[in-house]
Amino acid sequence: MIIYCKFDSAMSSCPLDSNMRLSYRYKTFTSKVQYTMVITTLYKLQQSGFYWNAITGKEANALLAHETTGTFLIRDSSDNGHLFTLSVKTASGTKNLRIQCDATSFYLQTDPKNVNSVPHFDCVLKLVQYYMPQSKGNTVYYIHSGGEKIPLELIKPLSSSLSTLQHLCRKTVNGHLDISSKKDQLPHCVKEFMQEYDASV
Repeated sequence: MIIYCKFDSAMSSCPLDSNMRLSYRYKTFTSKVQYTMVITTLYKLQQSGFYWNAITGKEANALLAHETTGTFLIRDSSDNGHLFTLSVKTASGTKNLRIQCDATSFYLQTDPKNVNSVPHFDCVLKLVQYYMPQSKGNTVYYIHSGGEKIPLELIKPLSSSLSTLQHLCRKTVNGHLDISSKKDQLPHCVKEFMQEYDASV
């Protein structure tokens, strides 16, 4: 479950791969909008370099066991009611957070009474980026697990594969806030390449 507090301080289209599938389970979608959102997200996750597909929670724990606090990965959820899980190394060990998917958005699992209080996103990558330190400002989110209240820190993704130089450059460019106004000046093929993956993580 995710909650947050504040400190006081003085759909773009994507090429669909016919081999692309949601791992080992079938998913009934509520609408074409939801289907497009999930397929677009899956396509971007496959390019991200930190999507580990259908590994189990136990395997995620083993992968993150010797990593520093704040290291994370995205994997397919072992729960048939969900598509993706965020596994993150915390000061209290690895925590596995289910990512909810409704008709138009993804969000971290929370108490049903608090669904409207957690941020919603049309892509899992935007969700991840939001919870990273440079994005959240003075807002701190907590994981409530086994009676513990643990800060949610997403610092560094755990790579599942080597990224190409082009992809690393694209992520770097996406990280510059002033670039969006200049994207129209790029050649068409470069602009298309940038639109296929619009996150900096």
